[in-house]
Amino acid sequence: MGKYNDNRRANIPSKNTKKDSFNKVNNGVFVYTQTMSVGELAKELDINVNEIIKFLFLEKKMMVTINQTLDDETIGLICLQFGFDFKKEKIVSEENFEEVEIIDKPEDLLPRAPVVTIMGHVDHGKTTLIDAIRNSHLVDTEVGGISQAIGAYQKEINGQKITFLDTPGHEAFTAMRSRGASVTDIVVLVVAADDGVMPQTIEAINHAKAAKVPIIVAINKIDKPGADPERIKSELMNYDIIAEEYGGSNICLEISAKKNIGIKELLESILLVAEMQELKANPNRYAIGTVIEANLDKGEGPKATLLVENGTLNFQDYVVVGTAYGKIRRMTNEHKKILKEAKPSTPCVVIGLSEVPNAGDKFMAFPTEKQAKDIALKRALAKKQNEQSSQAQASLEKIFSKIHDSNGEVQEVNIVLKADTTGSAEAVKASLDKLSNDQVKINVIHSSAGAITESDIMLAQASGAIIYGFNVRPTSNITQKADQAGVEIHLHRIIYDLINEMEDAIKGMYKKEKVEQVLGQAEVRSLIKISKIGTVAGSYVTSGLIKAGSLVRVLRNGVIVYEGKLNSLKRFKDDVKEVKEGFECGMTIENFNDIKELDIIEAYEMVEAE
Repeated sequence: MGKYNDNRRANIPSKNTKKDSFNKVNNGVFVYTQTMSVGELAKELDINVNEIIKFLFLEKKMMVTINQTLDDETIGLICLQFGFDFKKEKIVSEENFEEVEIIDKPEDLLPRAPVVTIMGHVDHGKTTLIDAIRNSHLVDTEVGGISQAIGAYQKEINGQKITFLDTPGHEAFTAMRSRGASVTDIVVLVVAADDGVMPQTIEAINHAKAAKVPIIVAINKIDKPGADPERIKSELMNYDIIAEEYGGSNICLEISAKKNIGIKELLESILLVAEMQELKANPNRYAIGTVIEANLDKGEGPKATLLVENGTLNFQDYVVVGTAYGKIRRMTNEHKKILKEAKPSTPCVVIGLSEVPNAGDKFMAFPTEKQAKDIALKRALAKKQNEQSSQAQASLEKIFSKIHDSNGEVQEVNIVLKADTTGSAEAVKASLDKLSNDQVKINVIHSSAGAITESDIMLAQASGAIIYGFNVRPTSNITQKADQAGVEIHLHRIIYDLINEMEDAIKGMYKKEKVEQVLGQAEVRSLIKISKIGTVAGSYVTSGLIKAGSLVRVLRNGVIVYEGKLNSLKRFKDDVKEVKEGFECGMTIENFNDIKELDIIEAYEMVEAE
């Protein structure tokens, strides 16, 4: 299981340990774990019980009996009176490992890389800054031009590593930014020099302050007309972010991520602040950390990006991640390079888990598969017991009338939410929760990553819920089952559209202008690569029909991997206008050749609503 197999420590008490065995006197210090009676305390301290009763009556005017329970303050007073120091320790069950207080010996601690979170308002250049640091082109891949997930990357400068978290800037991703700040050591606040302090800028400042981490300000876009860095510094003073040149403690740097100006100085400033913090961790223990992102991969199963906060995570370690568990079958960095181990502050992508965890879940490695499995099952049971389901019924077109027919009562709208990643699901859920008002309560009864399934349909039917799909698509079979069950499915790729649709429905302004009409679906059975043409998908039409020139989307395990237009449609060697259900055809898609066998090609068109 790796070089740390024999001596790593998990700091988890044995499940057979009795609470009473933790009460003890050691070197004059009484260590206890729970409240106790007068008689029990007298026994633990080896003092005559009458002495305690007498002390409380004469000195504190308290009349107590031998069986009376004492609070922590009174236990402390008694200990001090009879010459003992005292300390209360919290017993943490093994399934609640998030609450474990890790105390390492100073000699076991080694320097670690700082974890830096990039924060700021939408379109102020956070992802472009990451591009400049990594020499990559992430921003080109973002839907709608905004980040919709957290990315974790490492950069080495002057022989020292820095771990970066790129958090989305749009208002919808408050929860994700909050999670980013909770695991970070330094926040880089990106503010556009030609724009200024905006709502998400203020929110990012608040998250950083709540996490009690230093803030480095990167005033971006100084190359643009209208850039005014001094105005930005002045505005930031209103939020107690004061530049060093103005007598404050915040480093403020002027940069242009697009033109690679000031990037080296920013990285050096990060290392300087990190050096002042003296960041250390113990690599010689079982790893513990946080899930940054997670999703379901068709070929590899549940996949999670983990940030190791303490200890070392090794290939083939047994881990509990949220309510999932498993043996790490593969571990890679952001460049897909295989890792044998991940030390503190290292982000890594792992496969081998029993299910997709939630972004923000804690993880921990354990010595055996049995222990990991038992702990995960306990955590899953506890989570299930805490979940509550609602039976209210709602649909978008009925919300407005229900509001006005409610006679002043608050109406609940239940939603089942499915998204391509857990981070996206969390962000959409947070946005929907914000839409609740004194007339309508938005109740997301279930949210998770992955395709819309039959169990989602059953849950929505039982609770009268609407299903929202974000970057996922149902199969024709699932769509048919939803129609039969009377369950509405609403699908979106841009979060603005999803939120606006629900917001308009609540306000009673739900109008259908142009709607999507699915024509049919075809399953890719074989692939033919032809030079100058590209990849031809030999397909079988499983439902409806496929029309030449129609809009299409490619689905892989229920998740959208591409949207575009059908380039050609053939039967044998002839071009055809359409191919109906039960027939085979060959298709090519404009500007897309990464088709794989068993992909679903869905054809659709936009039509005027009736």
